[in-house]
Amino acid sequence: MGFKEEIKRRRTFGIISHPDAGKTTLTEKLLLFGGAIHVAGAVKSNKIKKTATSDFMEIERQRGISVATSVMGFEYKGHKVNILDTPGHQDFAEDTYRTLTACDSVIIVIDVAKGVEEQTRKLMKVCRMRKTPVIVFINKMDRLGKDAFDLLDEIEQELELSVNPLSWPINMGPDFKGVYNIYNRNLSLFTPATQTVEESIDFDDLSNPKLEEYIGEDAEVLREELDLVSGVYPEFDVQDYLDAKIAPVFFGSALNNFGVRELLDVFIKIAPSPLPCQTVERQIQPEEDKFSGFVFKIHANMDPNHRDRIAFVKIVSGTFKRNTPYLHVRNGKKLKFSSPTAFMAEKKSIVEEAFPGDIIGLHDTGNFKIGDTLTEGEKINFKGIPSFSPELFKYIENADPMKSKQLAKGIDQLMDEGVAQLFTSQFNGRKVIGTVGALQFEVIEYRLLHEYSASCRWEPIHLHKACWIKTEDEEQLKEFKKAKYQYMAKDKHGRDVFLADSGYMLQMAQSNYPNLEFHLHQNFKSDRIWL
Repeated sequence: MGFKEEIKRRRTFGIISHPDAGKTTLTEKLLLFGGAIHVAGAVKSNKIKKTATSDFMEIERQRGISVATSVMGFEYKGHKVNILDTPGHQDFAEDTYRTLTACDSVIIVIDVAKGVEEQTRKLMKVCRMRKTPVIVFINKMDRLGKDAFDLLDEIEQELELSVNPLSWPINMGPDFKGVYNIYNRNLSLFTPATQTVEESIDFDDLSNPKLEEYIGEDAEVLREELDLVSGVYPEFDVQDYLDAKIAPVFFGSALNNFGVRELLDVFIKIAPSPLPCQTVERQIQPEEDKFSGFVFKIHANMDPNHRDRIAFVKIVSGTFKRNTPYLHVRNGKKLKFSSPTAFMAEKKSIVEEAFPGDIIGLHDTGNFKIGDTLTEGEKINFKGIPSFSPELFKYIENADPMKSKQLAKGIDQLMDEGVAQLFTSQFNGRKVIGTVGALQFEVIEYRLLHEYSASCRWEPIHLHKACWIKTEDEEQLKEFKKAKYQYMAKDKHGRDVFLADSGYMLQMAQSNYPNLEFHLHQNFKSDRIWL
């Protein structure tokens, strides 16, 4: 198969939602239909040993939530499908925001009973900003929920998104009988069995009396509602979807495997193949001969037995080849990778080559930071990788003096993942961890104990903001550091950080030291999106 054909057959997308909308369950069933797994695992499985393939971290299995993005690839009907299952919980949103930079399209999962929720709004805002094509999957139709028309209106208003239903539900809850696929013009009848595939019945003519044989008295209601749909919503245009002007909508029940196959079948037909990416210097086209890619995620201890650290790289252009030297643009060095890997959650397999749209994992000994670029020699820097300002802070202390080395190594590696930041106080030498969500502290403590055998304890500290300082006035900087000595710290890279304990304190510092710039993000020199 030729290079351009390899690009065209790839579909790389993220699945996003508010927690508990069924996102990870949908991922499992997509993998099931793709033949990547043979038994789907329940996300909340206290009574059985099966767990979701995409929730591979031990804390995810115990809590029944996703706390890190999982990458999974499989073949389906001649297409290479790459799924990125993202955390839904807001405390892990920074991982999701960064993952969206590696997606060419997105599927948003919405609970039919709860409708549009807070985290969905935030994630959709990022999709709008990036003009990412979106498909909506309304889940849990086997439960009672909101009226379909009301829900579509809510999605349009709350997410500022024009929708176009490509399937339509026949009732919901205990009376749910299935869906009519408007796009393929067929009828799928619902049977509440978790491991079966629904049968599709071709039904081009809805006026056919045979419809009553399948769905009884609901046939007339379906005809009326579909007449209303055709009157309210324009005929579906694929280009409008690709231009992020409209979002196709599907209905189903991921837990019951219902509506998932038709979603996947339509998705591979209409979803975009790998898209161009913008760098500071120029736009990169997937069809370019020269390889380029960027690091959007780093994960420590993918395999706790080997203490390995993996950098996730989205290939943007050209062909990545194993054992070929590539330029690490930030540090100016050429690196060669002997064991690049493709993923099925935590399961990895070595790949000889990979193409635009693919996600590969590179073993990392500390060379990579989030946002780094790899090329065949061109010095380019990809734009739009989000950076985050910590909002919560705690002192971290060693709870076991015999394990100080393990604790130091664990903190060092977990901070590189970009979900938390480390500051060392210049006043007392104590270490401070800053995060954007309270649950992150629990995850850090758990992972330090179970992945590094290191115990920690937290102590409260009241801080308002961490500010990185930029200036050309060395005298004023020296004066400021002397005056604010007890509030000064160093970050992981040895840069000066001002830990302001109140908004008033920060405002006074800005007023009294006009030649100093106070930045809430550590990457203030680069062209990035701040969230």
